Amino acid sequence: MKKNEIPYKIYLDEQEMPKQWYNVRADMKKKPAPLLNPATLEPMTAEELAPVFCRELVEQELDNTNAYIDIPQEIQDYYRMYRPSPLVRAYRLEEKLQTPAKIYYKFEGNNTSGSHKLNSAIAQAYYAKKQGLTGVTTETGAGQWGTALSMACAYFGLDCDVYMVKVSYEQKPFRREVMRTYGAKVTPSPSMTTEVGKKILAEHPDTTGSLGCAISEAVESAVSREGYRYVLGSVLNQVLLHQSVIGLEAKAAMDKYGVIADVIIGCAGGGSNLGGLISPFMGETLRGERDYRFIAVEPASCPSLTRGKYVYDFCDTGMVTPLAKMYTLGSGFIPSANHAGGLRYHGMSPVVSELFHQGLMEARSVEQTAVFEAAEMFARVEGILPAPESAHAIRVAMDEALHCKEKGEEKTILFGLTGTGYFDMLAYEKFNDGIMNDYIPTDEDLEQGFAGIPNIPQNQ
Repeated sequence: MKKNEIPYKIYLDEQEMPKQWYNVRADMKKKPAPLLNPATLEPMTAEELAPVFCRELVEQELDNTNAYIDIPQEIQDYYRMYRPSPLVRAYRLEEKLQTPAKIYYKFEGNNTSGSHKLNSAIAQAYYAKKQGLTGVTTETGAGQWGTALSMACAYFGLDCDVYMVKVSYEQKPFRREVMRTYGAKVTPSPSMTTEVGKKILAEHPDTTGSLGCAISEAVESAVSREGYRYVLGSVLNQVLLHQSVIGLEAKAAMDKYGVIADVIIGCAGGGSNLGGLISPFMGETLRGERDYRFIAVEPASCPSLTRGKYVYDFCDTGMVTPLAKMYTLGSGFIPSANHAGGLRYHGMSPVVSELFHQGLMEARSVEQTAVFEAAEMFARVEGILPAPESAHAIRVAMDEALHCKEKGEEKTILFGLTGTGYFDMLAYEKFNDGIMNDYIPTDEDLEQGFAGIPNIPQNQ
């Protein structure tokens, strides 16, 4: 490597870590639509949200005006255990693809949870502890969020109850055991431990579960016990706020070397990783300072942005949560049991949804065999075994790099590598054995989910 070349890994010093989260809503001229109370169809107030979420998290959820929010020192201290995370120049991948494009990825897998989820888990556990709560409840799909929250609760001495989507609970016993090692109680969802779980099982006894089911159970469990609150690992405004540390670090690292991204790509399930990665770059676009191309990548089996409707819908299958205006397949949509559990959600973050609706972002859906082809090539040349969720972004980053090769363009591509795939070996086994299927829902399949969307005036 020549002396003046960009290093393979760009690390910020600990002192250069973000001291504030960036709130992209402050720079959005048209704000995301508010959460609605399902009983009154009026915007949810702080008082109405307080029985479900921690007080300070409610404030962050409703804050559309403050662009920067201080990160408490105690949270910064915990962040230092695994942050700053590296920005990596994918030299080997560029060489393999023979592309003139320059490819970078922000790697969030260098902690035991194996993903970016710890960024919000630590913040949410901190605020729960500060409020004097006993514990928190949550859902988890692939298990990254549940693992991260169990770690954060262990740090702060909180109880942690995790409802894990049944298909992931069965496919990923080791992910479950990591959570239990950190002290969490893990229940496969839907379960017989909640009223909503019993109802879902009565109607769909053979269901493999979904994030929507697990959310319903976790919310019921939280609101029915004194000293507990519900916390969520994606979708909500507060989570995207905490995850902005990803984009802030990526931008600081690129600025150090005068690198400007042309295309920024992230996988999209509920929107936490994508929203966190793009936030500061999107802020520049919203303020008219610079233009970027943003691409959200989702599974073809759960295509909320590319085939969903932009309407008010429940965030959960049991219809116990507030209504959010988002791109949705309907809260009753049960995605196929694909191998990217963290992307198997029927809706999308209201922030991401509004940005996409305004035409500030593109969206693509990709089939899982193509995703695993990209994951395997990436593992062989870059040395990191990627999580299936992250591999969606890798697939499209590679496609964009190959497009640059065809056109002879030297574009700079940045994507988010949200985590590692060491607990996803059943998926890799199915791919390697040639028995992985590509399931794409038909229009008729999607209509079943759309039919359950509540009939709410969309000018709310």
